[in-house]
Formats: sequence, structure tokens, C-alpha cells
Amino acid sequence: MRTLDGIGSTPRSGVGAARWYRPDADLTLPDRPDPASVDPGAELARYEAARDAVREALRDARDRTAERVGEDEAAVFEAHEGFLDDPTIIDDVEAAIRDGTPAAHAVADRFDGAVAQFEGMEGRMAERADDLRDVRDRLLRALLVGAGEADATSGPDSGESLGSAAARSPPDLGALPEGTVLLAERLTPSDTAALDPDAVAGIATVEGGRTSHAAIIARSLAIPAVVGVGPNLESIATGETLLVDGEAGTVVVDPDETRRAAAVESGPEAVRERVETADGRPVEVAANVGGEAELAPATERGADGIGLFRTEFLFVDREAAPTEHEQFEAVTAALSAFPDDRVVVRTLDVGGDKPVPYLNLPDEPNPFLGRRGIRLSLGEHGDLFGTQLRALLRAAATEHGDGLAVMFPLVTRVEEVERAVATVESVAADWAEKVFIQDVEIDSVAADLADEGVAHAVPELGAMVETPAAAFLADALAERLDFLSVGTNDLAQYVMAADRGNDAVADHHDPLHPAVLRALDRTTAAVGGTDAWVGMCGEMAGDPALTELLVGLGFDELSMSAVTVPDVKRRAREVDAAAARSLAADAVACETRAEVLDVLGLDQRGA
Repeated sequence: MRTLDGIGSTPRSGVGAARWYRPDADLTLPDRPDPASVDPGAELARYEAARDAVREALRDARDRTAERVGEDEAAVFEAHEGFLDDPTIIDDVEAAIRDGTPAAHAVADRFDGAVAQFEGMEGRMAERADDLRDVRDRLLRALLVGAGEADATSGPDSGESLGSAAARSPPDLGALPEGTVLLAERLTPSDTAALDPDAVAGIATVEGGRTSHAAIIARSLAIPAVVGVGPNLESIATGETLLVDGEAGTVVVDPDETRRAAAVESGPEAVRERVETADGRPVEVAANVGGEAELAPATERGADGIGLFRTEFLFVDREAAPTEHEQFEAVTAALSAFPDDRVVVRTLDVGGDKPVPYLNLPDEPNPFLGRRGIRLSLGEHGDLFGTQLRALLRAAATEHGDGLAVMFPLVTRVEEVERAVATVESVAADWAEKVFIQDVEIDSVAADLADEGVAHAVPELGAMVETPAAAFLADALAERLDFLSVGTNDLAQYVMAADRGNDAVADHHDPLHPAVLRALDRTTAAVGGTDAWVGMCGEMAGDPALTELLVGLGFDELSMSAVTVPDVKRRAREVDAAAARSLAADAVACETRAEVLDVLGLDQRGA
């Protein structure tokens, strides 16, 4: 038995058989030809076709990841598309092709240079090199397919390393045998998002950091993961039994029976009951959910309901918008999974950076500042909004519907909230006067509605605080609503003027910057004097190291990826609310991020 040290990424342990994944095996380039023998026109056409194919694949990957993991995690593929369409990269590649370099070599040269540049940086910027590699490898596969440069390697059932005989696509990582511990030099976000958490017992990589996109997705999938093990990982042979301890950050080769048994039992023990701080302040710890498949993990890990139910997953990977009944069924399934808890449903949040093809939304120069969220719902897609509200009001009248809450995304004006609430009231008023039968495919529902009238109720209504405008208007919003919920990923983006999908400004996208903390403090303070409650549903809420700060700021609810629920619950029990308020006041008073980290007792990490 021997132990290799790395960086723990997912605080879980798993035991399984080692299997190496070497996707670069199918990307060997041929020798460079004489530039005079290269047809620049043909190579430029091949490059453009490859970009089109990769763009489509990235959008498919984004939609699948959003449905399976969540919108925040899926945003990485929007950043990948940005690399694909970066004009400086395109210009350099095309210039090389015109000078007689084949398209594949031109792509490799340009991206390898960019990868090396990112690797020379520190912190989160260095970890963005993996994102560039992902785009590079996709382009190379598209360019090399059918050219005879790809060597077939054995598939997942052979006991050898995983590679691909087809250059266009990497191996099917979603079809790994149960009990696989996947080893790799590194994993890209698309690699990780493809994994089946029921089959993969763990992940270990030679390179990588805790804040890499692949590591974040692994945590969201609750797959035990240790990254940055170093070259010693290469000493492990396919088939060896491994224990991946994502809490300790270790990989144990050939663990004894005692260690194996402890690992099997080591999953984050669920805290079923609701928790309160050491001095008796209740803290609701809920889960962010992006689809029906995430309901069971949320309940298993003891979530106090759902703090963010993303409805976008119902609208992607299809040719038309979901019917009222489809939406009703999805919401009632979530309510049934948490019959005694609150389920917060966000109305449709698409537009700009979250495209839905059949909506035919126009391209915008800056989609983050364009038509998205509530702006679309109250504008040209009011019909979708009305259908969704009808489904939600029906769901609110079901057996467990009293736990339903509905929140509106990307609010920046009081008038938007007033119009949204008026729309809800209008739907309810229509139903009070007449029977409304939506054209659904289930006859029994239509018959019941026809016989009994439409059962409906108005749920709690709230708004997301994702913009400085909403934070500044929090008092006015709280007077008109039942709750506010802070989306820290977007709030940090807008406060710091740093696109969360732009790796060049990743260090500016920082929820611990004093400006962001003051926006949080302003929001909770404004709600404090009202009957409304305030929650947080961004990545920040799931970090146990920040639980004391968030309790001190006055958040009533924290919602996160299900995998971190047990740890946050345990941490909340240890917090003294009075001391937490003092800590939060000190953090808000800071002027630099370094000062904030010092107050919180944290190191200079990329949190």
C-alpha cells in the first residue's frame, strides 16, 4: 500500500479499478509538408468547417451540462466558444495557413502558444489552460478525421488506456464500467461533464487545481476527485485498485480492507434535520437543481428543499417550447421530492448568453447587458411567461404546492417586479372567473379541470438580486415581494464589470471583493426591516469556509450544489451568530481582497 498526495477537489472517497484516459493518443500530427505543396484555399475552407462543427458541439455540450449539472457550470462552454471565435486567434491561424501551413498544424501552433502563456500565469488563470486545450483538441479532431492520422486504441472494456479510433469525437466517457477510477494527465470540462457519477468511483489527475472548471463540475456531480497529483500518478498501472480520498487529497494504491471499508462508508453523511447556529439561529440549507435527475441526490444529502430550481433545462435540446403540462409535471415532481420544504422556482432565464435556438433571439454585441431574464418574459416572449405562470399556479394548488415559491431573474427595476406580480394576479383572476383548459395531451387532466374548474394558488413571489440595481433597490423590492435571493455569480460579474466567461478578467470576478460584499450587506440590511426573507443561490453559498460570513451578513437561506449541503450544515451548527455578525462587519469594512481574506482567516486562494 502506498499513498500519493494531491489536491482534494470533491470531499468524498471512492474505491475502484484504475483506468487511464489518454485522449491525446488520437491527435498526432503528420510531418509538415513543403509549404509549396499546401493549398491555402482548401485548408482555409477545412479550418472554417472545423470551427463550425466545434461550435455546434460546444453548444450541445453546454445544453447537456446545463440540464445535468447546472447553468453556472455550463457557462464554461460559452467561454470555450469565445476562444473558438477569438479574432486574434482566427487571424493568426489564417495567416499561417496562407503562408503554407496546413490547418491542423496552424491550429496546434497557435493554441499551444496560448496554452503556454496561460500556464505561465498564477492562480485561476493558469487553470484556464485546460479550457484552451479542450478547444484545440476539438478543432484537431475535426481536422484530422478521415485523414488517417488517428490510431485506433482500445475501448473501455479492454483493460487498456482509453482512446478513440474516431478522431472527430473523444471516447465515450459516459459508458465507463461501474467502479472505474479514471486517471488522466488532465481532464477538460467536457470530459468531466460526460462522466456517469454512478459508474465512476473517483478521478485523479497529474495536473489541475481545485478551481479549474473540470474540478468544479466533478464537485457538482459528487465524484470523488484528487487533482494535481504530479508525475508519480503515472506509476499506477491500469487495473490497480485505488482509493481516491477527495477530503484528504490522497490516492491510495492497493488499500487494505480497513481503508476500503472506511472509504465506502465515507460519503458525506447527510444531516437530515434542519440546523441552527450554536446560539440558536435557524439556517436553511437548500440545493440548486437543474433537472429531475438532481432531485434524488439533493434529498439524499439532506437538503432543506430547493433554493434554485432552474427551469431552463425544460427548454433546451428540443424543437419547441415545453407545454404547460410538461412544466407542471416537472415542478410537481420537485414539490413531491420535498413535500415538507420550500421549492424556489426561477422563471425562464434565457437570452443572450443562454440561447434557445427556436426562440430566434437576435445576436447582441453584449448579451450580458441585453435582453435576458425578466426582460424577455415581459417583452417579446410574454406568451412563454404566461404559460409558465399558469403551470406554476396550478402546481401551487397541488398536495405539496404550499411550499412553492417563484422568483424572477435579472431584475433591475421596480416596474419589472410590479408588472410581473400583476401578470401573476391577472392569471389568477382569469381562473377565478372561468375554467381555463390548456391544450395538453393528458385527457384526464383536461377532464378534471373541466369538471372542477382549475385549481390554483398564488405562491410566494420573489426576485433574484444579480445586478447592482437590484442591490440598491432591495428595500423597495422587499416591500413588494416575499423574498429576495442573491445570485452571486452574476452579481460579482456586474459589480466588478468582469464577464464570468472571460478568462482574461477571471481574477476580477471575485465574490470576496469588498465591493461585492458591500452589495451583499446592503441587500440583507434592506430586507432586515421587512417581512421578506433573503437567500443566496450562487457558488459562494456552498463554500463551508464562508458559512460564518454569510450567516453574519444575515442570510436566512443558503442554496448550493447538493454535494456540499452536508458540509455547510455541519459548519452552520458551529457558528456563533453574534460573533458571525462582528466578523461580517469587519469584512464589509475592508478595502481590499487581501484584507478580507485576512479577516476571514483564509489564505490567498482563488475563491
